Amino acid sequence: MQKSDTTYKLLEASIVSEFERKQVELTGLCHPAVSRSRMRAFEFLKNSGLPDRKNEKWKNSPFPGQYEEEFLLDIPPVYYDRAMEEIFKCEVPGFWADKYSMLNGWYYSTKENQLITTGEGVVIGSILKAQHQFPELFEKHFGKIVRADQDGFTAANTALFKDGMFVYVPDGVEVKNAVQLIKLINRQEPLMVNSRNLIILGKNSRLTFLHCDDSVNHTPSFINTLTEVFVGENSSFELYKLQNLNDSTSLINNTFIHQEQDSRLKVNILSLNGGKIRNELHANLMGQGADVDINGVYLMDKQQHIDNQVYVNHAVPNCHSNELFKGVLDEEASGIFNGYIYVARDAQQTNAFQRNNNILMTPKATIDTMPYLEIYADDVKCSHGATVGQLDEEALFYMMQRGIGKEDARLLLLFAFLAEVTSKVSIEALRISYEDMIKRRLQGELSICDKCVLHCSVPDKPVEFDIDLSKI
Repeated sequence: MQKSDTTYKLLEASIVSEFERKQVELTGLCHPAVSRSRMRAFEFLKNSGLPDRKNEKWKNSPFPGQYEEEFLLDIPPVYYDRAMEEIFKCEVPGFWADKYSMLNGWYYSTKENQLITTGEGVVIGSILKAQHQFPELFEKHFGKIVRADQDGFTAANTALFKDGMFVYVPDGVEVKNAVQLIKLINRQEPLMVNSRNLIILGKNSRLTFLHCDDSVNHTPSFINTLTEVFVGENSSFELYKLQNLNDSTSLINNTFIHQEQDSRLKVNILSLNGGKIRNELHANLMGQGADVDINGVYLMDKQQHIDNQVYVNHAVPNCHSNELFKGVLDEEASGIFNGYIYVARDAQQTNAFQRNNNILMTPKATIDTMPYLEIYADDVKCSHGATVGQLDEEALFYMMQRGIGKEDARLLLLFAFLAEVTSKVSIEALRISYEDMIKRRLQGELSICDKCVLHCSVPDKPVEFDIDLSKI
């Protein structure tokens, strides 16, 4: 071990010890591609450790402060005699989705068969089961989009993940209902949960996927999730991430996506609550005509922290990317936005656009925004921009002069500021739910939910602003 004992922190030591204790189980019962990745990741982690503030990508992050905390890593699966939807309802009125669940890092199902194959050949279920039933897919795709030595958390996930979700869509299949993954933790002990997802779309296929991270209690936990997505030629993938966690929980959500020729990717991230959240999204445009549209909204207050890291790799010509992130930070909340666009030497006819806008509600709220372009081609259209400011006092005064109360005027301005992002949600029922959650959050009504970030199957009356719009 190259790191000295004095610098080797508690969490790092716990991860290394856990792998050494369960190495036979973690590697011996896995597909060879998974076993190889685990061993490479473990060697990297043992030598390099978790990222610290000397690492440029983590220098402003509060995560290194948690390395001295102790988290339970070995969590056995727990099964109840009822389906998850009987215990935890998570529905959006008017939106149809096939729901799947993970509990404390394990795929949850009351059925013995944790892998489902539909009549069209779509496969959905536990990644642990899938690696043995579909070995050729794992040999071709697992660990191919992300490197185990990306950073310490990627290595920790690769070495230690216990379970996760697997989705395979064959060539020419359009999945009608969205697939929704609901991830829950209900243990009272502080946990570190490492889960892994693999999603594969064949040629000319289509899938909408919702990834929900929710808290049902106030127990501290550390969630480290890694998702690999392969989007085949002329396929379409829509990814929605909904995050509503307690103030004591930290979430690292890494997503690595490979796009083939003429594929289309749409991402929308809604971060409502969480002690510390870091979303890393890597989109690799590897086939001509690929298109990616990445959007995000984040609403942080108290001492919450949000960190969005977006990397778009234009590796080939004639591709398009667009990024739009907007955030509102209140009280002593902090945030980071790092948008990185890379255009390779031969990637001519690239169109790449990036924008990050922020509103700080108090002098103590902070945001570090760092849009960045690295371009090696000359026939391109690329731009980036970032703003940090406060509410427009003139607009606020204008609305108050027309009989609108100050608080209602403030809420309306904030909602209008974020509406540019929410309007890009292509599914109407989901967009309405997004907007309702944002309104509740802006009014201070939405913390961790007793049922779900998406409310229950019988929704409350939609939130309305007490404003006569005819007076504006």
